[in-house]
Amino acid sequence: MTEDKGIYIKNIYFMLTYAFGVLKQNNYSQISGEDYDHIYDLLAEILIRGIAKQLKHGLYREYVLKHENLSTVKGKMVINPTIENILNNKKKIFCEYDEYSENNIYNQIIKASILILLTNKDVSKERIKELKKLLLFFSNIDSISVELIPWRKLHYQKSNRNYEMIISICYFVIKSQLLTEENGSHKILGFSDENMSRLYEKFILEYYKTHYSMLNPRARKIPYTSEGKPNDFLPDMITDVYLTYGKKVLIIDAKYYGRTMQEKYSKKSFHSNNYNQIFSYVNHADRNHSGDVNGMLLYAKTNESVTPNDSFQDAGNVYWIRTLDLNKDSKELSNELNEIVNTVFGVWIRLVSFIDRFLWHIKVNY
Repeated sequence: MTEDKGIYIKNIYFMLTYAFGVLKQNNYSQISGEDYDHIYDLLAEILIRGIAKQLKHGLYREYVLKHENLSTVKGKMVINPTIENILNNKKKIFCEYDEYSENNIYNQIIKASILILLTNKDVSKERIKELKKLLLFFSNIDSISVELIPWRKLHYQKSNRNYEMIISICYFVIKSQLLTEENGSHKILGFSDENMSRLYEKFILEYYKTHYSMLNPRARKIPYTSEGKPNDFLPDMITDVYLTYGKKVLIIDAKYYGRTMQEKYSKKSFHSNNYNQIFSYVNHADRNHSGDVNGMLLYAKTNESVTPNDSFQDAGNVYWIRTLDLNKDSKELSNELNEIVNTVFGVWIRLVSFIDRFLWHIKVNY
């Protein structure tokens, strides 16, 4: 099976299923049972299923601002262009109006992604055929320059919530046109390292939300303080994962780097900036110096000969530096994540988790 920086493509899908819970629904269930030699082929299959499902409900529409020369007023007349039309003997009124349209940025992004996948040699012939069929439904959608997509301005509400996963997959496709081949394995430039880091962080958080809801997993803001009082002029510190049960707290800072260790004068050591960051999180979260707040740097394991696996105390708080092997199968990967909470909160937390899931199952099915 093809790997990306030591990560099986199937495991990337496993991470995506947690990051985007919709992938656990029935129409996506067969994906996990297939083998994919190329990441683009996997992304194409996810999009094919996602778009096909959306088309059953119709493409998302929203009000789009349009400008057009018309014979009669529609919406609002724009004075200066209309005067210019008159001076040029054009009997047209330049109007500005809102149109409830499928031709919006969301569908334009999907169309751009389909076009990218259609030109990629790593997408199977069968999926190329399916993508061509889907492209017909986007004939009235404008093409856009992918470099100008305002990703940060995209927002989701009830009317387009189903688009969130689809657009996220499109983001990976577009950002990784991007795909190069290194020594027979695929390196996803759009995923790696910034985008893969986002997926890694979201995967860990959503895994714990799914299986350890009693730990109230969340990405928490920890404000700085000045003489014990909040200081509005300092930015909040935002943790990747914040777990708590009773008085005990674990703050996880997820790190996806090409190298987990730094080397100076032939001596390997932890990245000092990373430790300073987790120390700051813990120190500010444990303002009473109770020692109940613990920190963990959780690195994605690399191919380095030496990888961090250590624990120690500092100023009364316990810190762990661990690696998560994304190259293991999904069951082993889950076991590693389970072992983290067992170590910090005790083995009994698994029993609580089992009871919690059992009660949830009864509630859903009965």
